[in-house]
Amino acid sequence: MELIDPLIQQPLEVNITGNSRHHGILVDIGTDVIVLYNGDDYLYIPIKHIKKIKKDERGKTVDNDKYLALEHLSLRKILMKSRGVFAEINVNGNENETVHGYVTNILNDYCVFYSPVYKTLYIPLHQLKWFIPYKNHQSPYTLERGMFSIFPSNLTLARTLDIQLEKLKGQIIVLDLGLSTDKIGLLKGISGNLIELATARGDSLLTNIQHIKSVHFQ
Repeated sequence: MELIDPLIQQPLEVNITGNSRHHGILVDIGTDVIVLYNGDDYLYIPIKHIKKIKKDERGKTVDNDKYLALEHLSLRKILMKSRGVFAEINVNGNENETVHGYVTNILNDYCVFYSPVYKTLYIPLHQLKWFIPYKNHQSPYTLERGMFSIFPSNLTLARTLDIQLEKLKGQIIVLDLGLSTDKIGLLKGISGNLIELATARGDSLLTNIQHIKSVHFQ
């Protein structure tokens, strides 16, 4: 990271996939992720989704001495350390479409995230745009911590998302947070990188697994 290393402790503007912009002090760089501190939160942003980085001439240096660096920092290591910790995640780069809850499991190519709104979600790791752990005293929607279970789903987990989706055949699933009607349907089958959904009106729709940003179900 020779080009990024000199920017440590500098105020930056970071543009990511989806045209979101984040401002903050660069406090750490990992193998596949950077850490920004915006004065309130630490933002973990996967490098693969960064489109542009530039110095923020209007940015101010803020105290970030509470940051605890991880040796050999990586996105997977952050998620592993954050299991059961309330957090904000984003899978599409739109700042107004974040999901709040906590990571319960990290598998080979996806993680399991529990949200009080969406319940159990499967998030492909390559689609995660940012991850923001909550402060210790915060909880989503001010809900009591006792209302959350660390292991909310009894469904056994496969190591890869495609095999996990096989277990959902015959169920209604919601893709990409259900922001479009063609993202909701009955999972009919899986073949290679494609899944087949039956829409509300019974039409058949094929979707490439590699482009799925999230999967949830009731």
